[in-house]
Amino acid sequence: MSAPANRWVGLDALRGLAIASMILVNNPGRWGAQFQYAPLRHAEWHGCTFTDLVFPTFLFCAGVAIVPAFARKLAAGAPRGPLAFGIGKRVLWLVLLGMFLSAFPLITFAEDKELFGPLLRTRFPGVLQRIGVCYGIAALLFLFTKAAVQRTVLFGVLLGYWAIVTWVPVPGVAAPDLGDPMTTLQGYLDRLVFGNHIYVKGKYDPEGLLSTMPAIGTCLLGVEAGRVLVSAREPLAKVRALLLGGAALLAIGYAWSFVLPFNKPLWTSSYVVWTAGIAMVALAAMQWLFDVRGLQRLAHPLQVYGVNALLVFVGSGLLGRIVGSLWTVTIDGKQVAVKEWFFRTVLLPIGDPQFASLLFAVLWILGWYAVLAQLFRRGIVWKV
Repeated sequence: MSAPANRWVGLDALRGLAIASMILVNNPGRWGAQFQYAPLRHAEWHGCTFTDLVFPTFLFCAGVAIVPAFARKLAAGAPRGPLAFGIGKRVLWLVLLGMFLSAFPLITFAEDKELFGPLLRTRFPGVLQRIGVCYGIAALLFLFTKAAVQRTVLFGVLLGYWAIVTWVPVPGVAAPDLGDPMTTLQGYLDRLVFGNHIYVKGKYDPEGLLSTMPAIGTCLLGVEAGRVLVSAREPLAKVRALLLGGAALLAIGYAWSFVLPFNKPLWTSSYVVWTAGIAMVALAAMQWLFDVRGLQRLAHPLQVYGVNALLVFVGSGLLGRIVGSLWTVTIDGKQVAVKEWFFRTVLLPIGDPQFASLLFAVLWILGWYAVLAQLFRRGIVWKV
């Protein structure tokens, strides 16, 4: 397939919206229902909030980007071996960066804490680890197999996962029960393989081992959208195809949810189809606005985030740890994190705790935008 010489502004904008939303929901002034509006919190278990749309949208975008990147190189006659090596190197870097974020700070010198406590309690799965694995598998499939094989894998992981999590018995449990993380096969495998190195200690990890299987499906659905964008159709025809595809996914995902509920920690197959449908419709809208209508100035703030998504995710995570726990000030004889001091003294007096917490997240977004805009102006992009 041929690929456009220029970047798709719509894809950059959607990726930017996803990563900016991820930074927004990951950096409230304080955590908890008292300080966070319901859409800015994950569903307790079953369900799908705005926050639950963020990660799958980003993973969907990673799948879309696979197509122009490798279609262009394959069309130019590039050998597959070096391309596969590059994919493997990128996967390794993403996994290592994810592990580093989980372990940061690696060593603490606080008197009341273990010297290597953070390192010993490092969470093994994570967001970047999942992105790396899913991207790697989807990219290798695109590189070495035909579209029919990739679609077979897509249907296989979604239907196979549905069968596995609902039919395969969980050791020590009579039958799997998706209503309780302690009685799911996902939770059992996470505890068995990772021990306590998981997000919810003793229970499960939302980016755990088995649920990576349907997450690959999210990435492959992005590949399908990428195929539409590199096709020879007219621009408006591409937008219509994405809209129709997204609408079909939404209908299938919604119907599927009656027998297999939406669930982000389990990354259920219905959740995959539903969130990919929303992402595909959003991609169609952004392609129409920015690539067809040419309203690229409106896309600039999202592009700024979209082209440096990895940098802002890692940088925001590190800075959040620093101001949230490592950097402290003394108030009334007590050590208080700078973030807590700022929230308590500047934002909380506003009155509404939820609004104050959201305002902190918005200020965080604007602060990072100022940094990313300078990098964008200079053409500086951090890639692995």
